[in-house]
Amino acid sequence: MEREVLQDILDQPEYQIYYEDNRNFLEVWWDQLKSWFSELLSNLLPSLEPSQEFANAVLIVIVSIIILVIAFAIFLAFRKGKRSRTFRDYQPLATSEKDWAYRDHLAEARKLEDNENYTGATRHMFLALLLYFHAKKWLMARNWKTNWEYFAELKDVDQQIAVPFYNLALLFDQVVYGERHLQKEEYIAFRDEIMIWLTEDTVEKHTGD
Repeated sequence: MEREVLQDILDQPEYQIYYEDNRNFLEVWWDQLKSWFSELLSNLLPSLEPSQEFANAVLIVIVSIIILVIAFAIFLAFRKGKRSRTFRDYQPLATSEKDWAYRDHLAEARKLEDNENYTGATRHMFLALLLYFHAKKWLMARNWKTNWEYFAELKDVDQQIAVPFYNLALLFDQVVYGERHLQKEEYIAFRDEIMIWLTEDTVEKHTGD
């Protein structure tokens, strides 16, 4: 009889509230994860008998590392997507320069370089490379095409050509459209890499620092 009375008392709402789980989903999930990880550590390291606090600290470190890795992967994906969008948004070959040959761009690049206008020189050096590839029939230079389309054409020709072009085009976009200012040493490295692709007689005429 006394047991039944006690059970009736315990069944009252004011007593039952103490037995309710008021945790939200994340709290329940985290507690379950901590319990699972603590048991895992105990099984892996039975001789150490790791405490609950130790297991929680190790779990927090592991979760933090995972979050950082995911965040870094998202950052890389975002940066790659941004680069691809840059390729798709701009057409490097201006209509006013449709009749220029790659040698004309090299001459213009040299003038701008002598005046320390490395942004303009970078643009003309890249266009010289673009039109040189056009002359080699590795791509078809058109006013409406973007560097992404040129890159796709070069991939069909030779991956070993496409990859260096991709990297040069990225720097070109950063300088011409992204307002990146090249130092002289950076420009010379860019220029010299492009000159490797050009014919020997062009190299003799236009290199030398």
